[in-house]
Amino acid sequence: MLFTSQVYPDCADEACNAKRLEDREKGKVKAQIIDELLFRHWNAYRDGKYTHLFAISSQGGEARDLTPGAVDSPTFFLDAADGYAISPDGKEVCFTSNRPGGSRTAWSTNNDLYLVPASGGEPKNITRDNPGSDASPQYSPNGRYIAYTSQARDGYESDLFRLRVYDRETGKITDLTTGFDQWVSSFAWAPDNDTIYFNAPEHARQPVFKTSLSRPKVEKVLDGSTGDLQITPDGQWLVFTRSSLTQPVEVYRVALAGGTTVPLTHANDALLADLDLNSAEDLATKGGLGAQIQNLLVKPPGFDASKKYPAILLVHGGPQGAWDDAWGFRWNAQMFAAHGYVVLMTNFHGSTGYGQAFVEEISGDWGGACFQDLMMATDYLASLPYVDPTRIGAAGASFGGYMINWIAGHTTRFKALVSHDGVYDNRSMYGETEELWFDEWEFKGPPWEKLGGELREKSSPSNFVQNIQTPMLVVEGQLDYRIPTGQAFQLFTALQRRGIPSRLLYFPDEGHWVNKPQNSQLWYKTVLDWLDKYLK
Repeated sequence: MLFTSQVYPDCADEACNAKRLEDREKGKVKAQIIDELLFRHWNAYRDGKYTHLFAISSQGGEARDLTPGAVDSPTFFLDAADGYAISPDGKEVCFTSNRPGGSRTAWSTNNDLYLVPASGGEPKNITRDNPGSDASPQYSPNGRYIAYTSQARDGYESDLFRLRVYDRETGKITDLTTGFDQWVSSFAWAPDNDTIYFNAPEHARQPVFKTSLSRPKVEKVLDGSTGDLQITPDGQWLVFTRSSLTQPVEVYRVALAGGTTVPLTHANDALLADLDLNSAEDLATKGGLGAQIQNLLVKPPGFDASKKYPAILLVHGGPQGAWDDAWGFRWNAQMFAAHGYVVLMTNFHGSTGYGQAFVEEISGDWGGACFQDLMMATDYLASLPYVDPTRIGAAGASFGGYMINWIAGHTTRFKALVSHDGVYDNRSMYGETEELWFDEWEFKGPPWEKLGGELREKSSPSNFVQNIQTPMLVVEGQLDYRIPTGQAFQLFTALQRRGIPSRLLYFPDEGHWVNKPQNSQLWYKTVLDWLDKYLK
């Protein structure tokens, strides 16, 4: 069996780690001495520990550290699945690591795949020639091949995710998605050791595609928002999860030979029978750079076209992300619609699912084309006969929070705004965040270089705070080290000092996302109360 654990790299056994943790907990001094970057990540401090991969017999016994040293193995990477796999015969392990480690892991995404005997030994790098990230390894059923996702460019976490296969007998690497312009996400081998099924975004959905070693050409297999793919051992069935904006996740199957998709679970049927949920409507609006922009529109329960409704523009994070026709407990469009709002979700420049060129048009232009996209989408929203154009609000998180901060300084058309974990001051953000690769790529270098400094100043919401007139709710989590508290506190201070109606919702126990159920309930109540106050 394989498992990962956060350990002290100079500890040789479990007893040493346990004593170090106990001493740390009981010690009266809580200070840390830090020698390198990425000393904190997402929602936790490293505290001298690193992620290591261990092997242990299913019968018990001593666990073997397969990845010793002061380096994370496997490496955390947000858009990658598990960073390790074991060969079918149990003799070899493949894992992801960014070596030699140290501070460069804060600005480099050059993760490589390594092979190591399950008994332990010296790891072998099998993707050293690729400067970008190689991750998410999976052995073929016969153990000859290792499939994985691969990006070409170092430092760019939103580069195109390709599907590649390494041949353990010959060392040859084959690209199975050449010419395919969408991100490969979850994938699964078929029992024939040739075909691979995978998910990738396509507009606001996540269909299933397939490709193969013998015929490396991508074909679509199944529409909809799907994930968590598995193939039954007999090769007859594709098993997967599916959801939509009206359907929480359930498990389904479909015959690979074709046929009807069959639900295998019905966990939410009884609840959904009592709810009035309107399906998302696809619509296109004009955008910046002459583009056509896709939007999802959700109407409130009991919708009456003869009435005038208030409306909400939701802005997604990333920015290299997208609103999908899929269920989620965070930023659930149905929760806003249930309060009587018409909800518009816009996939602006930078969104995934529309080709890699569309993704890349956001970089270095945060306040440009995507702002135009959102304003034109709002024009369309205001023109709908059932929307009251004088009662429109906007809300967003992460990059969506940044865009709310940008909107606040550039227009007064919205009656209320909600900014969750958004960048406020681009220059100070560089010194506060942890994944420097993201900030350096998006602004073409660090802030002390000419272009990096100019782009940050050009698109920093803090330079336009004097223009803000719209009431704003600011949300922040103390454990958010992606966009730390300083960003929200600076914004809230400026709003209060200028006399702008504003409120701060602060979670001492949440990070970039609000995950705890009771905190989530408070989040929805506070956000909706704020919007209701100014839009109803």
